[in-house]
Amino acid sequence: MTNDETTRAGRPAQGPRTALVTGAGSGIGRAVALELAAAGWPVTLAGRRAGQLEETARLIGARAGAAGADVVPTDVTDPEAVAALFDSVRESRGRLDLLFNNAGAFGPAVPLEELSPQQWQGVVDVNLTGAFLCAQAAFRLMKDQRPQGGRIINNGSVSAHAPRPGSIAYTATKHAVTGLTKSLSLDGRPYGIACGQIDVGNAATEMTARMQQGVPQADGSTRAEPVMDAGDVARTVVHMAGLPLEANVQFATVMATAMPFIGRG
Repeated sequence: MTNDETTRAGRPAQGPRTALVTGAGSGIGRAVALELAAAGWPVTLAGRRAGQLEETARLIGARAGAAGADVVPTDVTDPEAVAALFDSVRESRGRLDLLFNNAGAFGPAVPLEELSPQQWQGVVDVNLTGAFLCAQAAFRLMKDQRPQGGRIINNGSVSAHAPRPGSIAYTATKHAVTGLTKSLSLDGRPYGIACGQIDVGNAATEMTARMQQGVPQADGSTRAEPVMDAGDVARTVVHMAGLPLEANVQFATVMATAMPFIGRG
C-alpha cells in the first residue's frame, strides 16, 4: 500500500499522509525522517539544533523522489514552543497522520548518589514531559482533523524493560514512556488514534558511540557491545507507520542481535 492510497476505514486519503519527527537532527530521528520521506511522507523536522535539522532536510532533498521536509526548531520541554510547533504543522500540512515522539536524553553517567536533582529533572523534562507535551498536542490535532485519527509512535528503549548500571533517570523515564504509550492507546481508541512504541537497543548513533569502546555491565565489568545500523530501526518505524489504523504494532523491540539484553543482570 502506498502512502496516499487509503486512510482509516478505507476512505480515500486527502493527499499524502504527513509526519512529524522530534529529535530529527541526528541519530535515530534523522534516520527515521529520511526513511519516511523516501516512502512518500512529507515530514516536519523538530529539534533544538536548527543547523542539524537543516542538514537532515538537505539529506532528504538530495534523495530522488523523496517527499519534502519542513524545519521547525523546537524545545520539546517548553509548552509554548510545542504549541507553536503543532500550529506550524496544521498551517503548513493541513493535518498530521504520524508523530514519531523521539526526542530524548541519556543524562550524565554518574553514580546514583551523585546525581543532582537538577540532573534528574533535566532527563525527566526531555524524556517524559517532552514526550507527553508532543503526544498531547498531536492527540488534539488528530482528534479534530477530518478524516479523524492518526498514529503516535513513542521511542522507548530496552531500558524500558531492563536497566543499565548508573542509569536511574533514563531508565525511570523510559519505563514511564511505556505507561504513556498504553494510556494513549486506550484514550485514542474512540478517535482512531493508534499509539505504539519501539524499544531500541544499541543502534549505532552519536549517542551510543561509547558502546563500541566499552560500557559498564551488571557484573561490574566494562565491555564493548555490538551495535546495529540505525537504518534498521528506521525501516521498522516506517512499517509501523504504514499500517492501516485498524492495526497497530503495540510494542516492538529492535536490537543488535548479540547485545546483552536478554539475560542482562
